[in-house]
Amino acid sequence: MRTLGRRLVTGLLLMASVGVSATIRADEIRLKDGKKLYGVIVGYDDNMFKVKTDFGFVLVEKDKIASIIPDSPGAPAPAQAEPPAASADPSGTLAAGRAQPTKKEKAAAILKNPSARPEIPASKSADEAKAPALKATTATPKPALAATAVPPPPPKEDPPANREEIQGNLYINHQFAFQMYKAPSWQIIDGAGQALPNAIVAMGTSNESTLLVVGREKSKDSLEATAGAVEKRLHDVYDNYRLISQRKTTVGGQPAMEYRYQGLADEHDWSGTLSVVPHGGEFLTVLGMTFADTDLIQIQENVIARAISSLDFNVK
Repeated sequence: MRTLGRRLVTGLLLMASVGVSATIRADEIRLKDGKKLYGVIVGYDDNMFKVKTDFGFVLVEKDKIASIIPDSPGAPAPAQAEPPAASADPSGTLAAGRAQPTKKEKAAAILKNPSARPEIPASKSADEAKAPALKATTATPKPALAATAVPPPPPKEDPPANREEIQGNLYINHQFAFQMYKAPSWQIIDGAGQALPNAIVAMGTSNESTLLVVGREKSKDSLEATAGAVEKRLHDVYDNYRLISQRKTTVGGQPAMEYRYQGLADEHDWSGTLSVVPHGGEFLTVLGMTFADTDLIQIQENVIARAISSLDFNVK
């Protein structure tokens, strides 16, 4: 499922998604909404952290991060720790015995100081991203100048489990009050809501050629403005992105915007459909995508269209 997870992240960048891995050693990044993700910070630009996870590289907005917990007790303190003042050691004695700041320390500085913008190379691997060994030194730090690590805040409670079920070819989500058609060949991807904070459910074929993801988009703008903003993010997800059509339509009895497109990703040309529907004071984004370079494109496009049109909000 590693390739599938990477494609999900690619397709869900438009939903500000982030990946999580429970099988590799990585820092724990806690988001302000209570969710967690695991990975190594390898880049920072335009208020966005680039995080390497088991699913691939994803982007996380700085303002959404509550704290960064190192992967081991000996790693640097979490993001809430107060960084040592630069003016506390004018002679430079302590700097000679301290390693250069790591990516985790730089990330903490960014979270603490919004104006800080350190350069973090994005090309280094996860192994290279670990803190370097401290250099030998004969200088003895003065107790008054020693950095005091602030203990991490108590862990937030995990969000409630997604209450969902499958009844034959019907997917039902009780937590978000909707149901829709699930093709017999589609499999539910477990833990999509934890791996991708804005995703509610993800499903697709076992050969990874067709995917469908339902997510949330929090916005107070109009349907047209919100849908247009979501569609524009697709330009950065795909190479050679081409908008085929757009229209106002109705989904589940609600007004909706629909976009059909094609674009290149993971060495395949994809055919996709994006529908944005208002629901529960926010918006649902339904993204279906399938290989456009196979003979099954028409069949899979019809299956995606059927799933989207079947969306029903009359769930108790």
